[in-house]
Amino acid sequence: MYVAVKGGERAIDNAHAWLAEERRGDTSVAELSTDQIREQLSLAVNRVMAEGSLYDPDLAALAIKQSRGDLIEAIFLIRAYRTTLPRFGASLPVETADMACDRRISATFKDVPGGQVLGPTFDYTHRLLDFKLAADGEVAPAATSEPRTEPTPHVTGFLGQDGLIQDETPSDETPRDITREPMSYPADRATRLQNLTRGDEGFILSLAYSTQRGYARNHAFVGELRIGKVAVEMEIPELGFAIEIGEMELTECETVNQFAGSKTEPPQFTRGYGLVMGQTERKAIAMALVDRALRWKELGEDFLGAAAQDEEFVLSHSDNIQATGFLEHIKLPHYVDFQAELELVRKLRAEAEQNVATKEAAE
Repeated sequence: MYVAVKGGERAIDNAHAWLAEERRGDTSVAELSTDQIREQLSLAVNRVMAEGSLYDPDLAALAIKQSRGDLIEAIFLIRAYRTTLPRFGASLPVETADMACDRRISATFKDVPGGQVLGPTFDYTHRLLDFKLAADGEVAPAATSEPRTEPTPHVTGFLGQDGLIQDETPSDETPRDITREPMSYPADRATRLQNLTRGDEGFILSLAYSTQRGYARNHAFVGELRIGKVAVEMEIPELGFAIEIGEMELTECETVNQFAGSKTEPPQFTRGYGLVMGQTERKAIAMALVDRALRWKELGEDFLGAAAQDEEFVLSHSDNIQATGFLEHIKLPHYVDFQAELELVRKLRAEAEQNVATKEAAE
């Protein structure tokens, strides 16, 4: 570390002070509060919670402020803090069919029970800069409706009633926790989904885009995309039953993909699945596409050599914290390593020059 350099510790302290000064910026401008970040930069907060694996909007907002808006640094802070928290139990699987939906759309069925709920989305905006925001003008709120509170069945369930989509029976086995156990290959689908939901949004998006451009067999339809709050329940041994301990916002996406069938299964549709904390629909859709691409082996399909089909490649490189650590470690002192390389290059050059001189003398 640079502490070993003469004056290094003092230099590092000064760097910390300078960072704090840069973080604050112009002191004549009002300081940004964590409440403002939580409420007005909610999509950034959602990403930090999802990839940091900790559902706490206040802490995510604090991490964003501390990191000066560097979301990967904020995710790093959240993960580091997460390791200090005690774990006193595990909740039951959430029931997304009971989600109170703020947004729920289907690209496969026009008329679905409960209807299409467009919700808060950029999809239908004109992508034009709104200069009223720069003038600190309040935009008139649009008329909003209350989230649906009645159960909203999944669209893919209707395909399942006719046997048109592959039946997926949930496993009774407790999924492994990749925050406590290292990855191993081959990985089961539950482990892959854990990895994808924590993975870097940009990386997962690029892989998903590659599948749509033909680098995997992945012609998909969005069967359903839903965003809303679900109850989190936990069984209390002393009570003998489960109680609701809170709620959380989730984004869920199920894609419907073609499947030609196999020797044991008739032609039918298959699914890709994405589930992410908060309103993170781009990530959820991308996750579902990559999930489907990774299922080629269990579905008996051919490996096409696509990156999104390569389990080890996808799972080993999707984590932005690991990638950042390995990338940025080369900024640290490598004086001894470089001197060794330098001496080697000098030796090789000397040998090459000697060989040239010897050859010329012989001629």
